[in-house]
Amino acid sequence: MRALDRPSPVVAAPMAGASTPALAAAVTDAGGLGFLAAGYLTADAMGAEIAAYRALTGGPVAVNLFTPQTDRSAELADRITAHRAALSETASRYGTTPGRPRFDDDAFAEKLTRLVADPVELVTFTFGPVPRSAVEALHSAGTAVGFTVTSAHEAREAVVLGADLLVAQGATAGGHRGTWHLADKPNDDATVEVLRAVLDLGLPVIASGGVAESADVDRLVEAGAAAVAVGTLFLVAEESKTPLPHREALTGPPREAVVTRAFSGRWARALANEFTRTHEATAVAAYPNLHHLSRPIRTAAAQAGDPEAMALWAGAGHRSALSGPAAEILARLTP
Repeated sequence: MRALDRPSPVVAAPMAGASTPALAAAVTDAGGLGFLAAGYLTADAMGAEIAAYRALTGGPVAVNLFTPQTDRSAELADRITAHRAALSETASRYGTTPGRPRFDDDAFAEKLTRLVADPVELVTFTFGPVPRSAVEALHSAGTAVGFTVTSAHEAREAVVLGADLLVAQGATAGGHRGTWHLADKPNDDATVEVLRAVLDLGLPVIASGGVAESADVDRLVEAGAAAVAVGTLFLVAEESKTPLPHREALTGPPREAVVTRAFSGRWARALANEFTRTHEATAVAAYPNLHHLSRPIRTAAAQAGDPEAMALWAGAGHRSALSGPAAEILARLTP
């Protein structure tokens, strides 16, 4: 598979809201594999990022999409309303109001149509299954397809759908957990455990979660990973668009990490702050409804330079985060 045939086994994990074409291209040019994160982008914006990436490097293009979720707007309407009310006081401190808790499919069909018309080397899906026809359409365009999985059961479902590779995500990965169903409680398995649980399916596996240094990459490759995805350490790369307060929280005084659904309705690993402590109790498994509710607050907090109402996504290796060019970060991680 061309996308994984790289001098370095390190993959820059797709991070919606932080990844950029410049970051992906820098990692690719340095010998790894850069990813573009299409989550929360329009189809046109995704196309523009692909074009910008291609202008920066001739390397393989890898794109990550969020899969459409189950609409729980009606089922959980009262609890979503209660969560919105709880957010109002926090929002007012930043001069804003909670967003509208709408459901959407993140423009999935439009993005898929564009990727079939303008093929890339690799597309991965996060948050669950897609119709088999979507995989077949990408295959017909010459694109390899991968799925993020957190268990052997999810991996077997991905194989049935026609996956060419798997992204095995452990509990120590920062940001959203890739569980296939909204209500699923994330497991506590280490990355190497998830990796070993899916290797016998015979597909190349990208191991993801908790990488702090090159020794971690080496151990996962020795355990059978075809590549190792690193996210948190690239959040502080010069080429990322991570807000300054988030960067400072990762490299500043230690904070406890929590797995919370307060920000989006989906479980995610983040550094604890006032928002997680205040709003976890009312959060429900309604994604992306809660994401849209909290987004104006998170944006306003970032603009105010206040990390206490931001989603401070962080993997277990975040204490090793050092700001600098992506190529230098990659060099420190390459065994």
